[in-house]
Amino acid sequence: MRFNNFLILLIIYIVFITSCHSTKEITSTNNSVVDSNITEAITIAEPAIIYKNGTFNTQIKTLLCHKKEEELSLSIINLNSEEQLLISFDDLEADIKDYYYTIIHCNADWTASDLMQSEYISGFTDEPITNYEFSFNTLQKYTHYSFEFPTEEIKPMLSGNYVFKIFEEGGSAIAYKRFMVLETKLTIEAQVRRATLAEDRTTKHEIDFTIKHPNLVVGDPFSDIKVTIKQNNKEDNAITDLTPLFVKNDELIYDYEDDNTFWGNNEFRHFDFKSLRYQSERIKNITYDSTYNQVYLFNDRKRSFDRYSIEPDINGNFLIKSQEGRISAIEADYAFVHFTLPMDNISYGDLYLLGGFSDWELKEDFKLHYNKQKRQYEGSVYLKQGYYNYHYALQDISTNRVDVSFIEGTHYQTRNDYYMYVYYRAVGDRYDRFVGFLKTSSKELF
Repeated sequence: MRFNNFLILLIIYIVFITSCHSTKEITSTNNSVVDSNITEAITIAEPAIIYKNGTFNTQIKTLLCHKKEEELSLSIINLNSEEQLLISFDDLEADIKDYYYTIIHCNADWTASDLMQSEYISGFTDEPITNYEFSFNTLQKYTHYSFEFPTEEIKPMLSGNYVFKIFEEGGSAIAYKRFMVLETKLTIEAQVRRATLAEDRTTKHEIDFTIKHPNLVVGDPFSDIKVTIKQNNKEDNAITDLTPLFVKNDELIYDYEDDNTFWGNNEFRHFDFKSLRYQSERIKNITYDSTYNQVYLFNDRKRSFDRYSIEPDINGNFLIKSQEGRISAIEADYAFVHFTLPMDNISYGDLYLLGGFSDWELKEDFKLHYNKQKRQYEGSVYLKQGYYNYHYALQDISTNRVDVSFIEGTHYQTRNDYYMYVYYRAVGDRYDRFVGFLKTSSKELF
């Protein structure tokens, strides 16, 4: 009996010890230790893509978008109007490809909206680009593609920011180009003046404005209304975070002293190579070889401490034109345009060419490189014949900003264009409506 009791106790002891020291095999596909506890998966949202003008194929050049018959116009059309945009580009491979385009609806900050294509597109969601011509009598051979928008086959149903996505059949995007659709629901009254603050009086412009919206119900003017102000349509110094300083009946007043100011900078530099036979005032030399045209400009110089001097310009834009051709779109040739700026090397930043021809972005193709032997900045850009404006811009790594005044100087007398865009999104709305636009200028200050 005692033996049976002892045996039972021994069995219980063995089972207890075994259960306390049992191990469980844990397998892992990555050969790492796996925690047996249940953990919650953590996902990090990727930042939204901001759509910008640009091409993703080095053979695609001179991407343009403007109103028909108005080459220097903005790419803005009114909703449900008869207005049309003309979009064009050159393919330097000079063959025929099956290109298509579609449109993407964007928020005020140029990120894609949450709308489905069926909510903002009437007709087909994409269209083939069937209009093309081969270059004529040019050293650089290319195929010129173009299309008009909107058409009966595809048109926008809502206002707002949009992007043309151009792509090859079965492939990814080769280019993006911004445009806007306006439904006017309010008016803007603005005044460009010399800066109010004494220290900025000779160098900055101040933009005071009032939004009048008698036909638009604005529940919360501080969140329902978004305003963007751009100087010459540049991106790097755009003002996007203003809220009204005073709110009256159907009026929003933005009358700041500092938050609504821009550096005046200087009039744009320019060069004209509409002709490759004759040298204009800024052209030093034109040479040819079996492959490329080469255009050399006279040396530029730093003018940050010069007095203001009036210069005719088109505020950073450019115009495609061939003086010897009848149809510039296919008869204008391409050339490497060479820039030189003698000065000491800048240790805390890089210099870029900035203008409409660079999409107002600091792009690698427009970056200048320092020649130590000649003590000058040099750069060349492959451009289509025409008339161009440009500035030199410093990407200052010490302040993390784009500084045009470092090379160009800044004056209150400078004649700049200012563009004001007003967006509206009420509570419950799913997209930003583009409801107001105004273009004004500082030319009256001179």
